[in-house]
Amino acid sequence: MAKISQSYETVMVFSCKNEEAIPALVEKFTTLISDNATVDGVEEWGKRRLAYPINYETEGYYVLVNFTSAPSFPAELDRIYNITDGVIRSLIVAKAE
Repeated sequence: MAKISQSYETVMVFSCKNEEAIPALVEKFTTLISDNATVDGVEEWGKRRLAYPINYETEGYYVLVNFTSAPSFPAELDRIYNITDGVIRSLIVAKAE
């Protein structure tokens, strides 16, 4: 029997170069996820030091979102991360059930 939904968590790291844009990015992605999945929780970890510089930046704004969706949605979410300015790193992980 095929599963119709899977639990995932995603971490987004936003650039701190333009701090005024961060709330809009958080809103954009939480709305995108909630439109295509069931959001189980959103945690804004805030500004943290990066382990190593990315594009000459040493700090990033971290957001964790837990959600449940169809297995096809994370690929689309990853595609949108990659084409959005201000996202310096992202990770989507399927949770073990």
